[in-house]
This record gives sequence, C-alpha cells and structure tokens, in this order.
Amino acid sequence: MASSPPSVQVRDSIDLTPKETQIFQKLLQVVRHFSLRTQLRVAGGWVRDKLLGKECYDIDIALDDMLGREFCEKINDYLSCTGEEKQGIGVIQCNPDQSKHLETARMRLFDEWIDFVNLRSEDYSENSRIPTMRFGTAKEDAYRRDLTINSLFYNINTSSVEDFTGRGIEDLKSGKIVTPLPPKDTFLDDPLRVLRAIRFGARFGFILDEELKLAAGCDDVRAAIADKISRERIGHEIDLMISGNEPVKAMTYICDLLLFSVVFSLPPIVKPAISEECDRLCIGYIDAGWNLIQLIGSSTFNDEQRRLYLYAALFLPFRKTLYEGGKARKIPVVNHIIRNSLKLRASDADTVVSIHCAVEKFISLIPFIESTESIQISEAEWGIEILDLPVTSKLRILTGLLLREIKGFWRVALMVSTLLYPNDINHTRDISKNNFQLDKRRKVFEMVENAIVGLGLEEVWELKPLVNGKDIMNVLQLKSGGPLVRDWQQKLIQWQLAHPSGTAEECLDWMRQKRPKRE
Repeated sequence: MASSPPSVQVRDSIDLTPKETQIFQKLLQVVRHFSLRTQLRVAGGWVRDKLLGKECYDIDIALDDMLGREFCEKINDYLSCTGEEKQGIGVIQCNPDQSKHLETARMRLFDEWIDFVNLRSEDYSENSRIPTMRFGTAKEDAYRRDLTINSLFYNINTSSVEDFTGRGIEDLKSGKIVTPLPPKDTFLDDPLRVLRAIRFGARFGFILDEELKLAAGCDDVRAAIADKISRERIGHEIDLMISGNEPVKAMTYICDLLLFSVVFSLPPIVKPAISEECDRLCIGYIDAGWNLIQLIGSSTFNDEQRRLYLYAALFLPFRKTLYEGGKARKIPVVNHIIRNSLKLRASDADTVVSIHCAVEKFISLIPFIESTESIQISEAEWGIEILDLPVTSKLRILTGLLLREIKGFWRVALMVSTLLYPNDINHTRDISKNNFQLDKRRKVFEMVENAIVGLGLEEVWELKPLVNGKDIMNVLQLKSGGPLVRDWQQKLIQWQLAHPSGTAEECLDWMRQKRPKRE
C-alpha cells in the first residue's frame, strides 16, 4: 500500500456549469414561490468531484424538512403555475439489501436526472446493517456518511460549501481516506463502508488512514462483512473496483487488509486444497495482467472484455480447483466465486471459466505456432478425435476449433495464457517479485495474434457449415439424426477448416471416402 499521501489540488469554491445554474435557480424559485423554509443542499460525490475539478452529472439534493417526493410535487405545482410542462416523478423505494435505506424521488430538470432525499440520522441495532431512520440535521447527516470526503455539502441557498465534520476538505487536500466517526464503529454499523473506503482509496490514489486499516482488518469487522452484507452488494462494489481506473490497487488493499477470503469466499471443501499464499498469487497475476494490457494497448479490448479479462487473471490460481456440486458434479471454484460469492451474472462465470479452459488449450498450441513442428496433441485433453492431416492443416483445425469455442473472447484467453507461458519461471516466486518478463509475454501474444489473423481465423466462429445434417444423413443412409450425425458434423467442420477454399461437394466426397462400410 502507499505509505505517503498524494498532493491533491482542491479548488477553493465550486464553479457551476450553465446547466447546473439553471437547475439550481429553478429549485430556488420553487422555494421562494411557496415561501418554503427548506434548505437545498447538493450532497456527497458531486461536491467532492467539483472541488477536485472533475465534471459530475450525479446531482443528489438533500432536503432538511421534507421528503424528496413531497418536494418533487412542489416542483410540478410550480411548473403548472408558470405554464411549463410537468415532469414525471419516479420514486425509488428503500431497499436495505441494496444499501437503499431511504426513499428517493427522481425527476428530470433541463434534461438531467436529479435525485431528492431528506437529510437523515441513523441508529443501528447490533445484529443488522439496516438502520432505523429519522429526519436529521445537516451535521448529523454528514457524520453518518461513510467517508469525510463524501460528507461535504453545497448549500444552494447560500452558494457555499459546508464541511460539518471539519475534516472533509482537509482530507481531500491531503489525499486521505478517513471515516467521520471512529472507523470500527462506522464499519460495524455498516460493513459495506469498508469496501467503499477501499474503492475510493484506489480510485483517487488516496491512502487509507492507519486507524481505518486496523479497524477494517480486525476480526469483528471481517465477521460483520461476511454476516451483515448481502453478496449482491459485495459483488457490486468489487465490480466497480474491477471496472475502475485502479483495479490492482483495490485488490491489493483487499489482500493487505486480510479480506480476500471474506470477499471471495470458497466452498467448504475444494480439491486440490488452496495454498496459504494463494491470495498473494492472485494479486500477482492481476498485477501482471494489468501491466501487460497497458503494454500491449488497452484499446485491444472493449470494456466488457477488459473487465472479464481482469477477473480471469485474478482467479487464475483457482483455474484447476474444483468442488462437488449437486449429483456429485465437479464444478470449478471460479464458478462458485462469481455466481455465489459475488452474485454476478451467470454469463460472467461461464465466460471466465471458458477463458480458463481455453487458456490450457492455447498453452498447448503456442509452441507449435512458434516453431511449426509436428503437432502432438492429446485427444483426451481437447475432447475430440483429431483428423490425420499435415501439420499446417492440423494447426489451422485446432486453432479454429478453439476460437469457435471462445468466440469474441479469444484475444482475452490468449492474453491470459501468456501469463502462464512461457512456463520457464517459478510463478509463485517470480510473480510476487514483479519479475515477470512482460515484454517477452507481449511478443508471444503479438506473434500468436498475427498467426491467427494470417490463417484467416480471427472471426472463424462466423463460419457456416458447408454441409447440413440432412446431407450427412443422406450419405449415411439414415432416417433420423443422432450421435453419429453430430460426430460427422464435427469432422466436417475440421475438414472445412483444413480446406478453407473447399466446396460442399468436395466435403461430401471426402466423407464418402472416409466413412467405414459398416456405417
């Protein structure tokens, strides 16, 4: 972790955009028209980002004496009085499992969505992260927030920044992640705040306060994270970290605070057993993977490919670890982590597991792409019967079949495979020392990528079969399909890959010559 805070440029005041000025003036007109005593404050992230000189379009209005829904109705009443069109009001009900403890009202003003919510104070019971809510003062609301840098307000009535904790601006300038109240109390009240502290620390490059780190890693807080936070919320925070600008720093914080096994929880029994240093190895792989993608060029992947690439790199040490599911099925542990520990989409788990499977096949192919030597591939490893053809044809067949399995994620799988190839280093030792020969791995990636493009296989999954099942049944003189037809469909795709200019009739002629008489 970083040991010294960064130097942060923080503005003395907030400069509003023309649209923000329009929005705030409209809200003040509503207050004056109805002679309300309401103080309008923009809360949290918008204030922080504006002081850092960053644009932010997420405007949350905090009200000191009414519910958000009530104020939105006042806005519509005012719009009717001035002959303007009313706006629809959306009410987001409180949802404790999603960290929504209060009702929020939303409406559109000047083509921007604005959230309205009342200021609140929170009281927590011992065994729940769901607080009892009541109207609170701005100061109470500031102190109940997760971090001092998120506790700032911009008072629209007075056009001024308000720092009720007395630490928000100071901590922003010094680049520190600090809780308004004692960190252990804050985290035990709502353990999700630990992950938010990590996410913001990584995002802004800020250092975590020493007392905060001690509290975040203590046994009581670790147990509270496991027991009081829904897995959906844990997964949401982790996904924001992985998709953010500093995923490695965020995962390193999780590891350093001894939270890795809490966040990425495993089934009770796994085989082979997980080593004690596995969390450090995971961090080493995502670090190497992140550095490799920067070296090759981040534009190689789109956002979704980059996200799943980082998950695949992070969980690389688990790729061969299994647990027993229903009906004694052997299931990859990575599947459990993504589906159950993080509650991400089932398709995310399927894709990462597919990437790991493809990695093993890429590793077996890379030496032959490098040297074009005679290919000796285990049919059991690939799960297919490989046609007896010349080396160049066999290489095209195997590569094509692999890309047809992994489809648009083949570059992701290839890059992950370069983290394991060449295998002439001690990964456990060398990856933790950042001695990972990244330039050598970049050259391997580019060499294999160019070879695949040169073979015309970069979108081979779009290849349509020359011969359909009905044609195969006619040659085999069958009245219905079945395993035999599926077997020949696989063989004919191999022939098609070996003969990219072949015709349907040539494909069928080959089949007639090859099929045994008994068929």
